[in-house]
Amino acid sequence: MSDGHEHSGQEQVPSRRRTRFPGISSRAYEHPADRSALVALRKLTGFDTVFKALSGLLPERSLRLLFLSDSVRVSDEQFAHLNDMLRDACYILDLEKVPPMYVNQDPVPNAMCIGLDEPIIVVTTGLLELLDEEEMRAVVGHEVGHALSGHSVYRTILLFLTSLAVRVAWIPLGNLAIMAIVTALREWFRKSELSADRAGLLVGQDLQASMRGLMKLAGGHHLHEMNVDAFLKQAEEYEAGGDLRDSVLKILNVLPRSHPFTTVRAAELKRWAESRDFQRIMDGHYPRRSEDKDTSVTDSFRESASHYAGHVKSSKDPLMKLVTDIAGGAGDLGGRVRRGFGGFTGSGSGSTPKDGPAREDGDGASGSTA
Repeated sequence: MSDGHEHSGQEQVPSRRRTRFPGISSRAYEHPADRSALVALRKLTGFDTVFKALSGLLPERSLRLLFLSDSVRVSDEQFAHLNDMLRDACYILDLEKVPPMYVNQDPVPNAMCIGLDEPIIVVTTGLLELLDEEEMRAVVGHEVGHALSGHSVYRTILLFLTSLAVRVAWIPLGNLAIMAIVTALREWFRKSELSADRAGLLVGQDLQASMRGLMKLAGGHHLHEMNVDAFLKQAEEYEAGGDLRDSVLKILNVLPRSHPFTTVRAAELKRWAESRDFQRIMDGHYPRRSEDKDTSVTDSFRESASHYAGHVKSSKDPLMKLVTDIAGGAGDLGGRVRRGFGGFTGSGSGSTPKDGPAREDGDGASGSTA
C-alpha cells in the first residue's frame, strides 16, 4: 500500500494492511477537553516563544545524553521489531520525522514521550515483557499521537516541576505555587492520555488489542484469568457506584495521578471506537494539518462544553446526578445532599415520616428529610 512516502530515507509500509491517514491533524482524535486547551494555547500570540524561553531553563541536552548513555536506542540493529512498529505508526499518522525511541531498564510497565525541541519516546523493559506485538503497536501509536499533538513539551515541564516540588517542599509558599501548576498540568495530561489512546487505536486498528493492553496494565500477565467485558463492567460500577462520599473520594484519588484510571480509559476508548466520529476518520473524513491555522477557538470551546454537558447528563455518578439536579432547579436539595452522603445506594437508616416528602426515585436513599 505504498504511496512513495518515506521516513528517514526508507520507505515504510505497515506489516499488515491498515488504513493510512495522510495529513491528519491531531484534532481528529483529540479528546474535547484536550483539544480545546491546545487550540487556545496555539492561538495565543507569542505563547510558544515565551513558553520555550522559560523551557530553556530545563536540562534537555542532559536528558538526551542520559538516555543515549544509559538506555538502548531502537534501530534496525537494536530492537528492530520496535523500530518497525515506530516507523509504521509514523507512516499511518503521516508524521514525517520519526522520533528517536529508547528502551530503558525498568520493571515498571511505562512509556512516555518527552522533549522540548524534538520529542523522544521511551519505553520500559517491563512494558515490553508485558505486552504482545499488537498490544505494543497500540502503545507505540499512543506515543506517536503524543508527538503529533505536541504533548511532549508540556509533559517534560510536568516532570520537571514535579521533581522541583519535591526539592522545595520545605518552602511553604514556593511549594504551593508549584503544586498549583503541577495540579493543572496533571489535569490536562490526564485528558491528553485519552487523546493518545485514540491515536493508538488509529495506528493499531485493533480494538481488542488496545483493550487487552489496558487490561494487562491493570492486572499483569495473567490474561487467561481476565475478561474484557468483565473489565469494562468495572468501569460502569466505578462510575455509578457509591454515594456522594465516593464521588469526592474519586476526585481526591485521581488528583495526584498523571494518568486516568485504567478501567476508565478502556471504557472511554470503547465508546469512541463505536462512535460515528471514529468511523468517519476510518472512511477518510478527518481534519487536515493544513487547516489547523484556521481552527476557531470559539468553536473548539463550544464543542468541549457540549461534550461535557452531555457527559454530565448521561453520567450515573452520584455527584454528577446532583449537579444535574442543581442545574434543573430540583427541590429539597439539602435533603438530597444529606441522603447522598448517607448513602445513595440505600445504606442510610431511618424512615420517611408519613407527613414528610416522599423518597425521590432513583437515589436509593431511605433517610428522612427535614
